[in-house]
Amino acid sequence: MNWITNYVRPRINSMLGRREVPENLWIKCPETGEMVFHKDLEGNKWVIPASGYHMKMPAKARLADLFDNGEYESLPQPKVAQDPLKFRDSKKYSDRLRDSRLKTEQEDTILAGLGKVQGLKLVAVVHEFNFIGGSLGMAAGEAIVKAFERATSEKCPLVMFPASGGARMQEGILSLMQLPRTTVAVDLLKESGQPYVVVLTNPTTGGVTASYAMLGDIHLAEPGAEIGFAGKRVIEQTLREKLPEGFQTSEYLLEHGMVDMVVKRHDIPETLARILKILTKKPVSAVNDVTRGAIALAASA
Repeated sequence: MNWITNYVRPRINSMLGRREVPENLWIKCPETGEMVFHKDLEGNKWVIPASGYHMKMPAKARLADLFDNGEYESLPQPKVAQDPLKFRDSKKYSDRLRDSRLKTEQEDTILAGLGKVQGLKLVAVVHEFNFIGGSLGMAAGEAIVKAFERATSEKCPLVMFPASGGARMQEGILSLMQLPRTTVAVDLLKESGQPYVVVLTNPTTGGVTASYAMLGDIHLAEPGAEIGFAGKRVIEQTLREKLPEGFQTSEYLLEHGMVDMVVKRHDIPETLARILKILTKKPVSAVNDVTRGAIALAASA
């Protein structure tokens, strides 16, 4: 940015009556390179219509799409210490938090809501990847624990939608401590007899994968999602071997037994409702073979 960009160009545009066109009106498909108008993409639940590629879906939109009529109770965002380590890399951590809050209009990466999906009450927890890569810090960990506690008190299932690069490095060991905390919260929900279902989205990596993201009774995944602990390049350099094609994708993990079902985004609410109604012994419509197989796997685990 310079004097010409900041001053001269806006002055010329105002004199000529020209308006700047926002850069994000058209979205490029990572697979095919197709350009899609942002309203069309939003109307199709952030799935590229032609290729079926699943783009990252904003957390607020995810909750509104999941719950019946988009109605739900937003669970409170816990208050925690801000920048406890006074961390700074290329910029201050406090500045990163401020910028992410302005961009996402959220306090931190986790949003949680209580509502009904096809008449079944449940708690849903969603990562917002645009908030520092959906990373797990103290605020996110506390929000997840509180959501599990609410599901336990309401005697209802909990559904998790992780999308994260892992633990938040700016909080160091305080971030890593959220892994055992959230794991204990998962155990408490299961001890109360309530199901815990995880819908793995792109990407789900690092410490999030090493904790609550892989502890569900049933694991669903969106098509093409990257799921793993370490990155593919790191693994290849460590093993000094070329990894298989499609390694760490939803489809690869389904083939190798780490994921129970790969479900398109449009079908997730119906699929979740059907599975959870079976697990909670509620009346349910006809069950297809894929869903029946996933239920059988969960029962035998």
